[in-house]
Amino acid sequence: MMDIFLPSLRQLVSKRLHDLGLPQVQISRLLGITQASVSLYLSSSLERAYSSLSALSIGREEADRYVALLSEDAVSGPLEAQETMMTIWRSILGKGMACDAHRARYPGLAECDICMREMAPILGGADAISEVSQAVGVLERSASFPAVMPEVSVNLAFAPGPAKGPEDVVAIPGRIVKVRNRARSMARPEFGASRHLAKVLLISQKKQARVRACINLRYDSKMQSAMRHLRLKTIEIGGYSASPNGDSTLDSVASGLAGSRGDFDAIIDTGGAGVEPSLYLFSKGPRQAAELALKLAGFYSAD
Repeated sequence: MMDIFLPSLRQLVSKRLHDLGLPQVQISRLLGITQASVSLYLSSSLERAYSSLSALSIGREEADRYVALLSEDAVSGPLEAQETMMTIWRSILGKGMACDAHRARYPGLAECDICMREMAPILGGADAISEVSQAVGVLERSASFPAVMPEVSVNLAFAPGPAKGPEDVVAIPGRIVKVRNRARSMARPEFGASRHLAKVLLISQKKQARVRACINLRYDSKMQSAMRHLRLKTIEIGGYSASPNGDSTLDSVASGLAGSRGDFDAIIDTGGAGVEPSLYLFSKGPRQAAELALKLAGFYSAD
């Protein structure tokens, strides 16, 4: 908090308030720091602040959102700003975003999860991470699951509550990969670990509110045959060109869902130029997503 989070946000908020036309004296009074500190913040590169916040798994877009909220509240009064600051910090702790930075300084805390457990009543963070961990364990113990893993590897995303963005979705950093013909998670689940799959899930939730978890799998003729055994309701997208400036898959998912009617269990992405065909399975929770994936893997291996 004191070494990374607070100084970085003070610098970014100082710059934003300065851009809004506030003089340094007023900024220093609003933030409770000296004018000399404000001057130093304004003359320093903002990239250092963004880089420091990235150690807490806070991206630039997310940092800018925090800065906008804090800047507005700082002008309203110190109590409002302090309450907002502590709400943000509790969220960071509860989602496990500060864990890597903390463990890097104190290796003895490798297995510590006290912040997530303490904040769980507020955020539900620890429970969500635990649910995804258990689902990943189910996949790792399966001998048949690697057969349905795509070349881009697998991720499992879970939105435990109302999610506004990927930072509210639990997933696996670095994905689930094949190691000696077994599925292995690269790291413990955490909030904000997936941009692509989390966004696929969030887009799908807008069409079907019961959807809370998503897993991506291989898609080919054998998977098509395996899916017939489970009679899954599907939506098909694909045939697009890879976008150098964005994620064309997300555009196609949104378009496919907009034109669909009724419930769906999966989205079939037939791929396109430079895009591997994929299957996105949806369920009400991570364990159910894993179990559905294993059922498909069983039929896939048998066909």
